[in-house]
Amino acid sequence: MRRNASGSAAVAAVDLGASSGRVMLAEVDRDRIRLTEAHRFDNGPVRLPDALHWDALRLYAETLTGLRTAVARRPDLASVGIDSWAVDYGLLDAGGALLGNPVHYRDGRTDGVSERVVAALGAQRLYRVTGLQLLPFNTLFQLTAALGTPTLAAAQRMLLIPDLLSYWLTGVAGSEVTNASTTQLLDVRTREWASELIEQAGLPARLFGPLRRPGDPAGELLPEVGEAIGASWPVPVTAVGSHDTASAVVAVPAEGDRFAFISCGTWSLVGLELTEPVLSAASRRANFSNEAGVDGTVRYLRNVMGLWLLQESLRAWRAAGLTVELGELLAEAARRPALAAVVDPDDPEFLPPGGMPARIARACVRLGQPAPADPAAVVRCIVDSLALAHRAAVRQAQELSGRDVDVVHVVGGGARNELLCQLTADACGLPVVAGPVEATALGNALVQARALGVLDGGLAELRAVSRRDGALRTYRPTPGAAAAWQSAADRVGRSG
Repeated sequence: MRRNASGSAAVAAVDLGASSGRVMLAEVDRDRIRLTEAHRFDNGPVRLPDALHWDALRLYAETLTGLRTAVARRPDLASVGIDSWAVDYGLLDAGGALLGNPVHYRDGRTDGVSERVVAALGAQRLYRVTGLQLLPFNTLFQLTAALGTPTLAAAQRMLLIPDLLSYWLTGVAGSEVTNASTTQLLDVRTREWASELIEQAGLPARLFGPLRRPGDPAGELLPEVGEAIGASWPVPVTAVGSHDTASAVVAVPAEGDRFAFISCGTWSLVGLELTEPVLSAASRRANFSNEAGVDGTVRYLRNVMGLWLLQESLRAWRAAGLTVELGELLAEAARRPALAAVVDPDDPEFLPPGGMPARIARACVRLGQPAPADPAAVVRCIVDSLALAHRAAVRQAQELSGRDVDVVHVVGGGARNELLCQLTADACGLPVVAGPVEATALGNALVQARALGVLDGGLAELRAVSRRDGALRTYRPTPGAAAAWQSAADRVGRSG
């Protein structure tokens, strides 16, 4: 453990998102944490003739670039932790080699698979065992879609994306539990692989290796990796909340437990932090997930499509030759009439890439509303619709769990979106505290620092450190806005 005499340490938080990645250098002492960016890079799908893929080798190369910068700035780097998005994985052969690039969760290979699996295993049983929201791209359905392929036949181990990169860094294979809980293959109560379910799904048991908990050691950098990044000492890799939302929730700057969180990026993960899963029939019908959190907590949440609709719309306009800047579009959208047209962001029509503004326009027409006439109107429709989805999820989470909340914390990139944050406060009728933006990297680093002994205590103590370093802004609900939001919710069936 490389900790200096003052009780501080420097750690690297590798945070891989579905649209971008970053390596953040965190300098931590007992009272504060300071994040600086070592390296940031774009991430996105690669279309090949067979499927939509992730470029895993590029992600690894970019990670090494970031770690090289981190070591150059802090030659006493004490630990590395990795988190990423959920459900996607790499398959390794008997020699530990990757069997092709991981398939992207937005690929169409799982079309219709979830219906077949649910019919065979039973929706109630799946939820009782795994507590997970039915999403068509869950790892269970991806692996089922791969049955009978030469790749799966040759595979000896499945590693989710952060575990795959950790394996390449250390040569030690393992599966971290917060991300494993998103696969629909983990027992929600025991937090072990659901062996009977795996067998009945026809999946090879050999794919599922030892599980790690946040804070567990995950190995040390291989000598050749250390040489590549300029580290001449054995740098440990520490398991963190390797699902990015698990790390983000660690850094939510809340006091007490009466809060809802929205980890807002490409997806909005909207929910509550609980001590026990909610496995009722009503929770299953509402499609809520019980995902594993740090320190044995439960992230009780619903996945909302999130800023993906906005990202894809910007990409479509720019591909068509339009000059569009997000800040200008949001400023113009704020001047447009509120709730003129809203859609359900979770409509499966919005899941694949391509042609997003046209798909939004078609959805508006189907709901008997005017199609947005220009980019600013599309942006207003998107942010209104996301705020409405946030409202429904926050309200249902409270009702289904029996936990009331007093405040909504928005963390991640969406915390920068002032219009979305204000509309979320209006829609929910609750104050919204926005920030920190880099909550995922912050939570990743906090867990590493605690594992090193620089910090101690539970989540409350880690969140106190986050509060001291977070640039936070509070948005209050606009008086008299409730009736308009209720009317809009009724229009799209998202009353909550």
